[in-house]
Amino acid sequence: MSQRPSQIQDEASRFDRLAESASRFVSEAAFFIICVVLVVVWVPTLALFHSVDTWQLVLNTTTSVLAFLLIALLQNSERRYDRALHRKVDTIAEGLAVLIRRELDDDRDSGLQRVLADLDAAVGLEERT
Repeated sequence: MSQRPSQIQDEASRFDRLAESASRFVSEAAFFIICVVLVVVWVPTLALFHSVDTWQLVLNTTTSVLAFLLIALLQNSERRYDRALHRKVDTIAEGLAVLIRRELDDDRDSGLQRVLADLDAAVGLEERT
């Protein structure tokens, strides 16, 4: 198994901090309002371009690049969240396994042994699949 939750440092890389900040920002109403304002401002700029195709190409290219970058940042944030969640669940499973082992010392119930085997198999399962 990887590090236990109590062994994990609070230190995050610069990119992780950037990704987390971006994730928080794009999930707020302010980001949506900025996007709406940009679209409202963009619509009258049709007068600056000689053709509608160029006008649309500028917006499509800009939004594609921004979407690509945001997806990379949000994926980083989601990956870290998933790893932390799996570590928490593994810790809970290990704690339950310890309690079941103590119960098994007092009572040899085959049902508890099956549950214990399932818990042991579930710890770190996301890394093996």
